Amino acid sequence: MNFLAHIFLSFNDEEISIGNFIADSIRGNRYGHFPERIQQGIVLHRAIDTFTDAHPTHKQSSKRLHPNQGHYSRVVVDVFYDHFLAKNWNRYSEVELEHFAAEFYSLLKSRYPILPEPTRHLMPYMIRDNWLYNYATVDGIDKVLNGLYRRTGSKSNMNKAVLDLQLHYDLFEAEFSLFFEDLIIFSREKFNSLNNP
Repeated sequence: MNFLAHIFLSFNDEEISIGNFIADSIRGNRYGHFPERIQQGIVLHRAIDTFTDAHPTHKQSSKRLHPNQGHYSRVVVDVFYDHFLAKNWNRYSEVELEHFAAEFYSLLKSRYPILPEPTRHLMPYMIRDNWLYNYATVDGIDKVLNGLYRRTGSKSNMNKAVLDLQLHYDLFEAEFSLFFEDLIIFSREKFNSLNNP
């Protein structure tokens, strides 16, 4: 899953949210210097990724993209699914998405000294362009995918992925809805197990 889902699936725990957000910037087991709850957020992030990659519905979405996106298909699906989470946000949260995003940006700023360098580099762009909120629009997702395209050195087709989204929009949305219900259950169980080892 992409940023919005990982933050949402931290269940309003600030330290878990930070760990869940920065996990992709952490190599291997090099996170022992973080506070315990942030470490647990990193563990939760990795568990979510493992569950996601193995889930048959996520695989189905990825397979549809494979002819155009190749080995980037799973990354693109993660971005698509964040779009559908943002678009249908009120189905999952009582807090408005705009407020949720603003609160997380404030949290990030307050934890800046402990953030890994890749996260520090990403943060100003994320906040300036309000990624979390703008995931709710196709244009917002298109900008994210074009950013990822540039980060691959223009070696992917992610700059064209929004065409796949538009072509199969209802199918991707239905698959997201099925998948995300399972992911919420899994993530809640994993979150609870971290609280009660």
